[in-house]
Amino acid sequence: MSEMLFGEVSGLSRVSAAASAGIYPLVVAIHGGTYTSRYFDVPGYSLVERAAANAIPIVAIDRPTYGRTPALPGGEAGLAAQAAYLRDMLPAVWSKFGAGCAGVVLIGHSIGAAIAALVAGDPGDLPLIGLAISGVGLRTPTEYRGMWDALPDLARVEMPREVKDAVMFGPPGSFDAEVMPRASHQANSPAPKAELIDIVSTWQDDLVGVLGRIVVPVHYRQAEGDRLWVVDEGEVAGFARALGRSARVDAARVPSTGHCMDFHHVAAGLQLQQLGFAMQCAAEAGFQISL
Repeated sequence: MSEMLFGEVSGLSRVSAAASAGIYPLVVAIHGGTYTSRYFDVPGYSLVERAAANAIPIVAIDRPTYGRTPALPGGEAGLAAQAAYLRDMLPAVWSKFGAGCAGVVLIGHSIGAAIAALVAGDPGDLPLIGLAISGVGLRTPTEYRGMWDALPDLARVEMPREVKDAVMFGPPGSFDAEVMPRASHQANSPAPKAELIDIVSTWQDDLVGVLGRIVVPVHYRQAEGDRLWVVDEGEVAGFARALGRSARVDAARVPSTGHCMDFHHVAAGLQLQQLGFAMQCAAEAGFQISL
């Protein structure tokens, strides 16, 4: 169950006193479309628990309309509006949870990755030191653009469970069929239609400019069996090239897995890589401060 982090914003948090040593980042996790912050806390697949086990402070927020976080004023729900909201809200997360930390590392998945990238390109007052993203790419298959266009005329839409499981998971054998997809359903949620439309339109139209504004180090992983994006070595390399101003880019395609890598056999490896990257960003930030 999500908790109220502050004000009207819900989500999850695990903050260790070890962060006062000044060598830890504050990780802020941003979920994708059709999932709440519980995406990052499914038992046995929990980024929140993995971070806590390594004394890394972590906050997983519910984006607007998800969990108990209300919709934005005026009903705005596109990627740019959500990024603007996070840009204004995340300094409050830092103030509440970041004491003693070296800075903030955003971990984003899917639509949450696109929104995190928008924030990273213009972080405002947020002391951002790194960005780790997965489940987002350069292009979606043409057939998905048509599918999203056919969504019902509602502000929020709920993807049928069978359809969702089919696109979010990879081939048989890439996940534990005794556990998944069933265990992931606890994080399911209706999604704002505007963000589903944006990810197959404005994101792909604007992403070169968006990624080109990011200067912090970036960790990028894309699933080989992702059914929502065109995935090959050229696509991953193109994504990395677009991050031309980033201080450091670690980009790779991950074999034998699907869109929601956090729910597959590769989950532990992915999450430990992301958390290790976050720790490295904190060490680099601390070194720069000491100069």
